[in-house]
Amino acid sequence: MAQAISSTLAWTVYLLHLLLLIFFHGSTSDSISAEGFCAVDSGADCGLPSPYTKILITGGTVVNAHHKEVADVYIEDGVILSVGPNIRVNHENTRIIDATGKYVMPAYMDKAKKAPMDYGFHMSITKWDEDVSKDMEVMVRDHGINSFKFFMAYKGSLMVNDDLLLEGLKKCKSLGALPMVHAENGDAVVEGQKRMIDLGITGPEGHALSRPPVLEAEATARAIRLASFVNTPLYVVHVMSIDAMEEIARAKKAGQRVVGEPVVSGLVLDDSWLWHPDFTIASKYVMSPPIRELGHGKALQAALSTGTLQLVGTDHCTFNSTQKAFGLDDFRKIPNGVNGLEERMHVLWDAMVETGQITVMDYVRITSTECARIFNVYPKKGAILEGSDADIIILNPNASFEMSATSHHSRSDTNVYEGRTGKGKVEVTISRGNVVWENGVLNVMPGSGKYIKMPPFGYLFDGIDKSDAAYLSSLKAPVKRASASD
Repeated sequence: MAQAISSTLAWTVYLLHLLLLIFFHGSTSDSISAEGFCAVDSGADCGLPSPYTKILITGGTVVNAHHKEVADVYIEDGVILSVGPNIRVNHENTRIIDATGKYVMPAYMDKAKKAPMDYGFHMSITKWDEDVSKDMEVMVRDHGINSFKFFMAYKGSLMVNDDLLLEGLKKCKSLGALPMVHAENGDAVVEGQKRMIDLGITGPEGHALSRPPVLEAEATARAIRLASFVNTPLYVVHVMSIDAMEEIARAKKAGQRVVGEPVVSGLVLDDSWLWHPDFTIASKYVMSPPIRELGHGKALQAALSTGTLQLVGTDHCTFNSTQKAFGLDDFRKIPNGVNGLEERMHVLWDAMVETGQITVMDYVRITSTECARIFNVYPKKGAILEGSDADIIILNPNASFEMSATSHHSRSDTNVYEGRTGKGKVEVTISRGNVVWENGVLNVMPGSGKYIKMPPFGYLFDGIDKSDAAYLSSLKAPVKRASASD
């Protein structure tokens, strides 16, 4: 089945990257501290299952996307049983967590990342035939896949042409699965890369120069127009430029159902780092689409605050400096990806809540609730309500943070937020009723997450059948014409 979903060449690229990670695993694990992780043989007290089956969070400000209140939250067997003031419970086998002066919020949702938390998948379509079409049906019907991703870049491996994208959009619509696009014009990117090499530009700055915002905007506009032609919702991942954002804004203003997702790195960083004279520093900022020049991030923050862009991702994909050095003499060979999974909540709070651009409730909406709604798992996820899964963070707005590769929990020896400081720190994370992060220590073991099946036909599909019917009734066709002999 996997062979039907992805082309042979795409799988070759994937396996090469996997081997690259395995090859360097020893060097990174020896040189980078694993402090903060539980040992594999730590037993039941480390990670899931927790010695506590009940948790009572007291005195915090409980925040949902449209409401906040000072309340207690009672959790039992991984589910929120009660939210309200002064909850009384039997304290036997109950963990009490005092959240006075802190915010109690639904845990962050990232639509694509892998972690020892609950998770779901989307799948990438890189070829098209009848087997792929049937496999998509099986994935949606039997395995809880409700989104499929299409790469408009990475020519020769993952990239799809317009014909394949159009077929994929039609199939997604029929299945109630959300099509997602990585929007860059892959053909033009290859041309841009050739131009840079011909000019003798081989360093990380060539990556940004070869993939300018206009190529992101062109692909975004093209995907939007094809989705409009099919009349299906569309999700544009990692929106990195003003140009692409404006295409999304234009479509939404016209009434089209388009979701735009910026990522944390694109919101707070700029591309000046790619010109750093130290290759190790410059190369760690290489990702696609590229981090843009100063000004794009602020514009994306503004679009996020007004709802033009709806939620935030990380596109977390880390490589260490040894792996990045594969492109030392050719930026095209630098593995693409930056960190963000551990940093995103702190960075986003400091950049947008502390500056007054968004409210605490907006913060919950763009980090958790909207993602849960889009992928049709709300209110099981993305809310602190009775009956919701107990996936919760406790954030101290007065605590400060400092980010560094020497203290983060990734095995990577670099961090694109190196030295960044700010206010707003997640002090406790609860996953399905288990405290998995507390006071800087990750108390969880790999493989402790639970697969979440995500049903099709989320809210973005509401009314699509009615608009299709209205379109058909408006055609005034086919026209009945007299034959030539009459």
